[in-house]
Amino acid sequence: MSASLCLANAELVLPDAVVRGRVTIQGGTIADIAEGGEVPAGAVDCQGDYVIPGLVELHTDNLERHIEPRPEVDWPHLPALIAHDAELASTGITTVFDALRVGSLHKSKARYEAYARGLADELLAARAAELFKISHFLHLRAEVCSETLLDELAEFSPEDRVGIVSLMDHTPGQRQFRDLTAFKTYVAKKRGMTEAEFAEHHARLLELQKRVGEEHEVGAVREAKRLNAALASHDDTTAEHVATSYTNGVSFAEFPTTLEAAQACRDTGIRIMMGAPNIVRGGSHSGNVSAVELAEHGLLDIISSDYVPSALLLSAFQLSRLWDDLPRAIACVTECPAKAAGLLDRGTLTPGLRGDVVRIAASNETPIIKGVWSRGARIS
Repeated sequence: MSASLCLANAELVLPDAVVRGRVTIQGGTIADIAEGGEVPAGAVDCQGDYVIPGLVELHTDNLERHIEPRPEVDWPHLPALIAHDAELASTGITTVFDALRVGSLHKSKARYEAYARGLADELLAARAAELFKISHFLHLRAEVCSETLLDELAEFSPEDRVGIVSLMDHTPGQRQFRDLTAFKTYVAKKRGMTEAEFAEHHARLLELQKRVGEEHEVGAVREAKRLNAALASHDDTTAEHVATSYTNGVSFAEFPTTLEAAQACRDTGIRIMMGAPNIVRGGSHSGNVSAVELAEHGLLDIISSDYVPSALLLSAFQLSRLWDDLPRAIACVTECPAKAAGLLDRGTLTPGLRGDVVRIAASNETPIIKGVWSRGARIS
């Protein structure tokens, strides 16, 4: 923590307005917000740059990309964790829920083995040793269509500070993979399958879902409650999916795939998360509903960087132009994800909250990060 930090002469993005002023952080906490362009002695003159809260990331595949940079390549975990942490810090993310898959599949060429408990132990040890720049929590991605989901979830306890459990069901023919051609392209090319191997894998997943899918979903909901974690759904496609999510006690929906599902989320009070790459690219790479279309309908609450960390801030500024409302857009990457995960100590520029802030200059509609601070200490 920095003893004291003052960022002055900045455009402060507050929850409901943008004002010229300064933010003072003392002992890791925001001590004061003041309007005006004055630059007190010892303060950083931001010269009119934006200052926003640190970004909060609820769902990212970035850690898995670092520990397995190529299929079947297992990179040393501590260097991967540290590189992942530094990359997120450089993009303005100051809080992350690291997504770890729970639920394994053995009897297929597209097998995936259990790794979450071991990697979580390494992550928690690194956090305890203060090796990270930013704040890390656990997000367990509960893969319903698997062989070992409940056994793997049972290895975690409330002391692990699991923040999120999300319900994943990647059974082909529904949700993200309604289009079997897209499913085949994703899996077969990634794993180098022959036609026969893909057919066997497809049949195996269908059999698993039929045999254990319901048991796994019920069990994962139960385990989320035991772990005191926020529960998320994933790839809801129909109003029926959303009705089930509501019954399960879902806090937010990750990447609903249709306008119908997003509207049902809004009707039931479930927060709606979409991917930043979807916004930046102007559409879903899987052929699902456009995040921009949902934003135009007022059906977007949270943005996740998903598989491109730097996309989080970029998408928020694109969204601000669509809505003509910068505070509303910034809330999608700060306040709203923090609240969805139950973190009430961060997410806005408010006295008493954590001193996680980002200084940004805009250049040709692209936000340029000029400084990132976690609890008042500069990290990028």
